[in-house]
Amino acid sequence: MGKKHHPGRANRITANTKALSTHVQLLLEKCSNPLNNGSNDWNDHLEIRDIIEKIRKLQEGKALIQESREESLKEFLSWCENNFNTEAVSIAEFDLEGYGLKATRDIKSAELFLEIPRKMMITSDSAKASVLGQLISQDKILQIMPNVALALHLLCERNLKNSFWRNYINILPEEYTTPLYFSLEDLVLLKGSPTLSECLAQYRNIARQYAYFYQVFQNHPSAKDLPLRKQFCYDDYRWAVSTVMTRQNQIPSKDGSHLISALIPLWDMSNHCHGEITTDYSLEKDCSECYALQDFKLDEQIYIFYGARSNSELLIHSGFVYEDNLYDKLSIKLGISKNDALYKKKTELLMKCDVPQSKSFCLQNGPNPVGIDLLVFLRVFSMDEATLSSYLGDGTEIHDFLEKLKNPHSNLSKENEMKAWSYLETRAALLMKSYPSSVQEDEQNLSSPDLSPSGRSAIQLTLCERQILKKTINFAAQQKLILAEVIPGVEVCGGGD
Repeated sequence: MGKKHHPGRANRITANTKALSTHVQLLLEKCSNPLNNGSNDWNDHLEIRDIIEKIRKLQEGKALIQESREESLKEFLSWCENNFNTEAVSIAEFDLEGYGLKATRDIKSAELFLEIPRKMMITSDSAKASVLGQLISQDKILQIMPNVALALHLLCERNLKNSFWRNYINILPEEYTTPLYFSLEDLVLLKGSPTLSECLAQYRNIARQYAYFYQVFQNHPSAKDLPLRKQFCYDDYRWAVSTVMTRQNQIPSKDGSHLISALIPLWDMSNHCHGEITTDYSLEKDCSECYALQDFKLDEQIYIFYGARSNSELLIHSGFVYEDNLYDKLSIKLGISKNDALYKKKTELLMKCDVPQSKSFCLQNGPNPVGIDLLVFLRVFSMDEATLSSYLGDGTEIHDFLEKLKNPHSNLSKENEMKAWSYLETRAALLMKSYPSSVQEDEQNLSSPDLSPSGRSAIQLTLCERQILKKTINFAAQQKLILAEVIPGVEVCGGGD
């Protein structure tokens, strides 16, 4: 007997395919339209999210099934042991941080305890040598965005049962805590934070990428034999992008001429703490080398330093917040209004100091939150016409004036400095009020058993941001008291770089 045909089922598949193509095209158009000066980010996000959810519903059951992480760990460690020395480390689950590296013996500070050869890594170079190579050579997006090529390479390998990296892929997380996975309830907790707009922009960018590559896989001649052509789901792409975003590192190319993106098995299980970068790459041995950040005792968790990143950067790209972050900072957008009668002169003076008339400045964590660029902006913003004219003169003393303007220990004039610090104090206080909930309410909410891990990170981030704002308000108030000679002080102090 011949095969039975099911026209009803075929019609449903065709209808689903057409509906999916329609939604993907709509998503691409929506995400490619310019935003209205960022004033409608939230409504724009809701529309994009609605399209994405319709796409996800049509793709229900099509996403790749991730192997059990716990059950795959033993095979992964055996795979590692067969290719490099793992005697100093193992993988363990830790209460707050999930999986991490555990010392299987005492390790001394600065000791080389882990070397991982290039052949074990999934890299942007191995992507070019894979089934994806021809498409990479022809697609401009993949050529200029190696991290995206790496994500698609990872997905291709995940589709191959005989992939060399199968054991590594099986122990990757099933999902992540990056903002791409945030629910609307989680995102609402970021309201008031400048990080919210960055999260929405990230979501939009990844949605646009997905829509673009969906069409590439359907229509590009070099994609006709790719394993992703018939199974390119949004959920899978989000997973691959998040894997690369949270775990990638830069290593030298084989000839050492440039840097490439790489996923480094086992090493990327390390969690973060403060310190210094202790990972290097030996071209001579062609392997990644990890040195101990400090002494680690038997069974202790082994940490590495991810780099000097703010909590906003850590949340967006790594999916967590480090509460005692020495490198934390808060973005604050300031500019000279074109309606300002002194707009032209203020802009000209700022240009002489290599400071734009409008930008996102950073308030830094620590006792001195004001960097040099911000200090210059505040001073110029507060100047009257006579002061501006004196600084814009063409005499030989102008260079000295500009240096004084950039000097955090100088005092231009009591009136100008007082105006500058008053402006910063007021602006920081207004930003503090833009958060919909109070610090006390958020601290209380952290203890709620119903709070998701992503929601917890969102609240932790806003608490850290408001701590920086509080320090900024206190710092500005202190400078005013020094100027008013209410408290002792000789110099007005600025911040870091």
